[in-house]
Amino acid sequence: MAPQIPEKQMAQVIEKTGGPVEFKEIPVPKPGPDEVLINIKYSGVCHTDLHAVNGDWPLPTKLPLVGGHEGAGEVVARGELVKDIEIGEYAGIKWINGSCLSCDFCQQTDEPLCPKATLSGYTVDGTFQQYAIGKAAHVARIPKDVDLAAVAPILCAGITVYKGLKESGARPGQTVAIVGAGGGLGSIACQYAKAMGLKVIGIDTGDDKKHAVTGQLGAKAFVDFATSKNVVKDVQAATEDGLGPHAVLLVAVNEKPFQQAAEYVRPRGTVVAIGLPAGAYLKAPVFESVIKQVCIKGSYVGNRKDTSEALQFFREGLIKAPYKTVGLSELQSVYDLMKEGKIVGRYVLDTSK
Repeated sequence: MAPQIPEKQMAQVIEKTGGPVEFKEIPVPKPGPDEVLINIKYSGVCHTDLHAVNGDWPLPTKLPLVGGHEGAGEVVARGELVKDIEIGEYAGIKWINGSCLSCDFCQQTDEPLCPKATLSGYTVDGTFQQYAIGKAAHVARIPKDVDLAAVAPILCAGITVYKGLKESGARPGQTVAIVGAGGGLGSIACQYAKAMGLKVIGIDTGDDKKHAVTGQLGAKAFVDFATSKNVVKDVQAATEDGLGPHAVLLVAVNEKPFQQAAEYVRPRGTVVAIGLPAGAYLKAPVFESVIKQVCIKGSYVGNRKDTSEALQFFREGLIKAPYKTVGLSELQSVYDLMKEGKIVGRYVLDTSK
């Protein structure tokens, strides 16, 4: 029997750039021919969502806007062209809501680079609502034995850091430094790195984050950038031969780490920029970068195959995203904590509260 779909739902909406977010009733959307409607049970909160509120990226958002792009729930309706996903199955809405599937990039599995890609919670309404729309070809397929609250952060943070680790080229037994290791992206990156056979150096600040990163997240070393007298030397000293890590994953939310990484990565190492601090620039010393043959690259979100691989790591119990659940109505307080840098791990919103 088809599920009963209400006419109205609760959502967090921003009416103008800069916010505030307003918890209010809005209509439930109807899926188009190639879309599904998902009853969102849980949605993770990402730093990107705060950028969408503030409008501080060089990419305009739709307004009014329902943010969110880490939504996990149950398919309750589908368009007439959708044949490969059934009503009642679990699915997730991620950052890439849809793409053209026919351009050069889509044809070579680089659909995040599609010039016509739509972005959940940014250019189309996202998952901070009880019912959300996703293109059927792009929704994440979630097995029924998976905890929807626990998997929500994987739909952005997990896929993004897993893709970044693949882009780094680091191989099992090698060392990766994760900058911002105690945050939402970093805490998950530590686990994917460990699951992929990599040794982890966590870079962040604060005793809470140090204990989390070297404890449950399994990093072999931690460098506190706020108390260290020389971050470059301390990171290099944490590697077995003192030459520095084979790769650096930059998931920090401020600019300075993006300008240090090329100095402590080892020769022939790779620096992967993932975090997107507003207005930030990458900086590297030209002489050392050339002499050491350092590679500096960006890594965006994963494609559909990266998504299924990242979810499989999670399903096998190798990834446990640290998260705290609060009600959808409490989104503003989560943003406040985010602005103050007080979040360890991830916040997940329960859309029923």
